Amino acid sequence: MSDECSHACDGCSSSDCGQRAPKIPLEKGNPNSHIKKVIAVVSGKGGVGKTLVTSMLAVIMKRRGFNVGVLDADITGPSIPKAFGITGKADCNDKGTILPVTTKTGIKLMSVNLLLENDTDPVVWRGPVISGVVKQFWNEVEWGDIDYMFVDMPPGTGDIPLTVFQSLPVNGIVVVTSPQDLVSMIVEKAVKMAAMMNKPVLGIVENMAYFECPDCKKKHYIFGESNITSLAGFYNIHETAQIPLDPKLAAECDKDGIEAFSNDYLNLLAAYIEQNA
Repeated sequence: MSDECSHACDGCSSSDCGQRAPKIPLEKGNPNSHIKKVIAVVSGKGGVGKTLVTSMLAVIMKRRGFNVGVLDADITGPSIPKAFGITGKADCNDKGTILPVTTKTGIKLMSVNLLLENDTDPVVWRGPVISGVVKQFWNEVEWGDIDYMFVDMPPGTGDIPLTVFQSLPVNGIVVVTSPQDLVSMIVEKAVKMAAMMNKPVLGIVENMAYFECPDCKKKHYIFGESNITSLAGFYNIHETAQIPLDPKLAAECDKDGIEAFSNDYLNLLAAYIEQNA
């Protein structure tokens, strides 16, 4: 293995071998945290529904009987607490260790908004500080026993995604997209970054995929026809899922949080993650 590469280079014929990410030691977790699987939810751009997908997958896994945690790595745009209807703040134990907030159904959450005095206070920090906070959420928070940790990533392929991929033991990623061609092009960047970091893509979720008329049940592709199948086929990604524009989903999230909404949009993807992550 070369100093520039994160995989075994001997006999490797890859043309971009020298461009792979350097090998960096993983961050040590909190001694009282026992996390079995880490799933990162990513996208190439903002506004496509990463937090929604992260929250829905966490809820499904909790309903399947697993211990679930959500680490909000979108430090400058945290929205995980809002998605779960959480208004309280994180606390510490008598040893000064940060404790995650627990939702109504027992999902453990950590987000910078659980530490700020006011939810609307902006986080005006530079990249290295933000990366340090993500690492702190991993090694200074007492998560306890977690079967599946979902990491809500910030958009793009910059500092924080790189920090998570290199510092946390990520078992796989889920890519979130929407139907527009431009978004699909950007999603390919996220998929290629995962390949560079040697992380398997477990599935692609297309949010805002269509609107189903409540009267005639006809599907209307408001943002364009789906190309998720062709994108997944091109990159040999096994599992795909679609989330429609659903007013009931938005209403429930705003009222009581994502745990109050029951649907089967991501059930097959969750089952695939359970079997393959």
